[in-house]
Amino acid sequence: MEPEEEPDGAAVREVYEEAGVKGKLGRLLGIFENQDRKHRTYVYVLTVTEILEDWEDSVNIGRKREWFKVEDSVNIGRKREWFKVEDAIKVLQCHKPVHAEYLEKLKLGCSPTNGNSSVPSLPDSNTLFVTAAWTSGLPSSVR
Repeated sequence: MEPEEEPDGAAVREVYEEAGVKGKLGRLLGIFENQDRKHRTYVYVLTVTEILEDWEDSVNIGRKREWFKVEDSVNIGRKREWFKVEDAIKVLQCHKPVHAEYLEKLKLGCSPTNGNSSVPSLPDSNTLFVTAAWTSGLPSSVR
């Protein structure tokens, strides 16, 4: 986040800058904290209203965008331990039940368009997708 920036504004700005996606911010799904790195991540629903063909980062630094089904997204990202969504929910239920509930709701009830049919380039409006934006072939974030 930029100084003086609120998390919701940062979310809209970051998804636009990194993935070339514009949309209407929905509800906050959860706040995830990493105590070791003193890092906090805010997760929101975003109703996609526009997907840009070219955006500043794609032109200037070659950033790419790709949509993935959640179950297919386990093979992307930084080197870390990945879980299938169902397995992640089970682990979270033991340690972070609120986060497990958010993930379960996200898995069952969301799509990147939230039913907005005006974005035809997404393959399936009934499937949960994440997007990855990367430079030099390595994902920088998963949304």
